[in-house]
Amino acid sequence: MDINLENVLLNLVRPMCKDADAVMVKQMDTINENEVLLYVYAPSEDIARLIGKQGSMASSIRQMLQVASKIENKRISIKFEAI
Repeated sequence: MDINLENVLLNLVRPMCKDADAVMVKQMDTINENEVLLYVYAPSEDIARLIGKQGSMASSIRQMLQVASKIENKRISIKFEAI
């Protein structure tokens, strides 16, 4: 089973953002083939919303993606960047 983690993350974060069309998710290469690095790019107001107070929303997003990544036997890292 092949899961597109980029699309899973994008579909998860877009509804949480005011400017959903500006949100992008990019997968970056890593040295380890069992690791996936995903960057979420969004306007700073939306990034603040996605991170949440004390990182609570970001932590929840990471936990949800961990479930999807377990199916692929991969470790996932998510970074949030303002555009």
